[in-house]
Parts: sequence; structure tokens; C-alpha cells
Amino acid sequence: MFDLEFRSRLEQKVDAMIESIGTRSPHFAGGDGVYDDMPTDWWTSGFWPGILWIMHDLTGREHYKNAAWRWDEILEPWFINLTDDIHHDVGFQFLPTAVIKHTITKDKDAYRRGIEAANFLSGRYNAAGQFIRAWNGDLTGWTIIDCMMNISLLFWASRETGDPRYKHIAVRHADTALKHFIREDGSSRHVVSFDPETGEFIEGIGGQGAGPESAWSRGTGWALYGFANAFKNTGDIRYLQASKSVAHFLLANLPEDRVPYWDFRLPSKEGEPRDTSAAAIAASGLLELAEFVPAVERDLYRDGAIGILTSLTESYSSVFDLTRDPILNGATGHKPAGMYVDGSLIYGDYYYVEAVAKLLGWKNRIF
Repeated sequence: MFDLEFRSRLEQKVDAMIESIGTRSPHFAGGDGVYDDMPTDWWTSGFWPGILWIMHDLTGREHYKNAAWRWDEILEPWFINLTDDIHHDVGFQFLPTAVIKHTITKDKDAYRRGIEAANFLSGRYNAAGQFIRAWNGDLTGWTIIDCMMNISLLFWASRETGDPRYKHIAVRHADTALKHFIREDGSSRHVVSFDPETGEFIEGIGGQGAGPESAWSRGTGWALYGFANAFKNTGDIRYLQASKSVAHFLLANLPEDRVPYWDFRLPSKEGEPRDTSAAAIAASGLLELAEFVPAVERDLYRDGAIGILTSLTESYSSVFDLTRDPILNGATGHKPAGMYVDGSLIYGDYYYVEAVAKLLGWKNRIF
């Protein structure tokens, strides 16, 4: 399915999105299929330009680069005009903008902005607890599984500058996540709270999952992919084993159509929404993981990813419908808060495009 003909259809879809979305910073679309326009300090602001950079790198077509070019410049002023929405997710904002832009074009300003974001993320490190704090306000002892993806920014900065301090922080955070987030069965917590003064563990918190001991499906995807990335950047076998453990939990608990509900441990599935964004993240993470395991193990993860992507394409996508903004439907953002439920989320679209691009031979990966 995911061949050059499909790539052509995907190009048509993203071309239509460029025309429809314009200068908006999309995050969520409801049943009308029209993406909203969020402030650019919002954590998802890097994903739409990230799609454009991937499409440029995959196809060589200049109009994708032109549409993506200014996004890192648009985001940079938030380091001066700080808001509560600038926090641990600067990786999600600057990896798909400044970092990939520099990787592809060697633009010096993009490099500077990527390092600036890495410095900001490093400044959120709590040395007592050895974690990168989540969010702002009074949540000084909280950290979340999502940040396993953001530490890719620190690994990149360490390679680019030759300064190991970025990597040291990333590794310490990954070690803390390995100890306190990943359970023996491969499931993951979403939020963990520590005493910010002493670094002592306090408790696990449900966050966007169904409860403290549940298994939020998107967090499962972050963990699978994040620990695969940590192995890629360190060679530490513990991280590879963690990624495999999470992958096995995820694959064993997928419903028949391979697209998870918003949490793997719901008391009842009846009437509960799926989360296609979790599926897309997991698929891209499985493809990453497949590259690091022995050949005899590879098909388990690659075939799992292709199965998820096929189901997303056939049953949950608008990739062949040029009248709607999103690529994927059926995503759930924050079910406990009743926010962004059963619609479309731009990061679901991003990781879908990223995963398909990997199948088509894309190499300039930045997560």
C-alpha cells in the first residue's frame, strides 16, 4: 500500500492542506474537518511545519520548504515573551522546525534556535530528582512520559556542539523514567510526582490517562518511541529492552482493528473513543525500534507498524478527501478533561506522515 503511488496521493493531500490551513497554527479539528488556529506558543505548533519539512525532504519539492521556512523564526520570540505554555515541550516545537531545517539546509539561524531551545530545556532539569520538570506554575516536582520524546533535542545538541552536558541530562532523565514510569508488564504511567527539594518519589498520577494505575495509550506510544530513541543515541541496552517491553504490551493489547482506545485499562470499552494519534505515534516508534533489533525479531515490530498504518489509512483517514483539513480522524486528546475528544489532532497527522515517510525511505529523522 505505502508505495510511490500512495506518496503521490499524500502529496495531493498535503498540498490541499497548505491551501486550506494557510498561516494558521493547527491543533484540533472537530466533525467539521477544519483545523483550529492556536497561539504559536502552544505545544503542538511544530507539527504542521514538521509535516512540510518531511514532505520537502521526501519529495524535493520546494513549495513544502517555502511553506515551512519561517516557523522556527515565528516560534523563537516565545523565549523572550515567556508564557505558561513554553515548557518541556520545546522539543516538540523545535525538533520539527529548527532542527530539521538545519539538518536539511545547514541554515545558521535554525542551528542557533535549536541550541537555544536545548538550553531552555536543560534549564528545566531538577538535579535532586534527576528529571526534567513538566509544565509550569506550582507543579515543580512533576515530570511526564511525554518528555522521553523531548530529550531527543538534548541528544542532538550534544552531537552538534560536542558538549556532553546536554546528553548527561537526557540520560539522567531517561534513567529516572525507566525506574519510575515503566512497569514490569511494559505499561507506563503518565505523570510522576517527586519532592522538588529532595528528589524523593511521591506518587504516580493519572494525568491524561484513566487513573494512576491505568495505561494511557498515547503515553504508551511516547514511551515506546522515546526509549528507542534513547537507545539510538546511547547504545544502552536497558533502553532497548524498555522499548521492546512497551511495544509488546501495546501490540498484545490492541483491539482487532489495531487502533487503541484512549486508555488500555478502561473498565469498559463500550462508548469509549479511540485515539488514532496514539496509533500513529506507536507505528512510527515501532518502525524505529525495528531497526535496532536482530533480524529475526525485526518483522514483529515492522509488521505491527504496517498493520496499524493500514488500519488508520483504510478506516480512520481523510487522506483521499481533499475537502477536509486533517489526515486522521478518531483522535482523543484529553478524555478525563473532556477536551479534544473524537476529532483530529495535528500530531496524529505528523506521526502518520513520519511513519509513512520511513516506509518510503526517508532518512533525515529528528526524533
